[in-house]
Amino acid sequence: MSAAALSLVAVNAGLGEPSSTRLLVDRLVDAVTGELADSPITVDVTIVDLRDLVVDIGRSLASGFAVGAVREAVESVQAADSLIAATPVFNASYSGLFKSFFDLVDVDRMEGKPVLIAATGGSPRHSMVLDHAMRPLFSYLRAVVVPTVVYAAAEDWAGTSGDTALLSERVRRAARELVTALRVGSAPAPAEVTRAVTAPRSDARDTAAEAAGIANFARLLGESA
Repeated sequence: MSAAALSLVAVNAGLGEPSSTRLLVDRLVDAVTGELADSPITVDVTIVDLRDLVVDIGRSLASGFAVGAVREAVESVQAADSLIAATPVFNASYSGLFKSFFDLVDVDRMEGKPVLIAATGGSPRHSMVLDHAMRPLFSYLRAVVVPTVVYAAAEDWAGTSGDTALLSERVRRAARELVTALRVGSAPAPAEVTRAVTAPRSDARDTAAEAAGIANFARLLGESA
């Protein structure tokens, strides 16, 4: 992972044109890049619109591996330094298209990847989808979901009603958390830590420590008898 140029992939599962989910993705991407405006770190952004991959996603599920344009999209997600994942809410969960795409992702390639999750819906009542459905999905994928999740109901986009100000604050907070994760992940390990990890261990020292531990355990058992 380079400290000079990091990759951010945003997956948009919105189906409409225009799409409120894509609008939310764009705001999140802008917030992340804005947080890095005065930083030496640059971010290469790729947006994956799943609506353009519907046929290939179906073919990929039938064949058991990514085919066609989906192969490039899946590889971009797996290779990314960080991820934004957004879906509309269908039947109190993420969309089938969203789940089908992430069913094609290699779990081992997602480990430790910082992810910002977001969702859109017609009612604020569906906001729990983020913590009850999406967060467990990415936990299974071994990714690291940032603490702040972003949900936008229909009323949040209105200029005179809803919670527009609060939505903007959630967007900024989530973006800051993702940027923090990016910076931590791109920082080189301290020399002391590197030496501790890579230094060869002495077999004799390990054997002596193990013997001392066994002796101490036996003494404790004797005292408690």
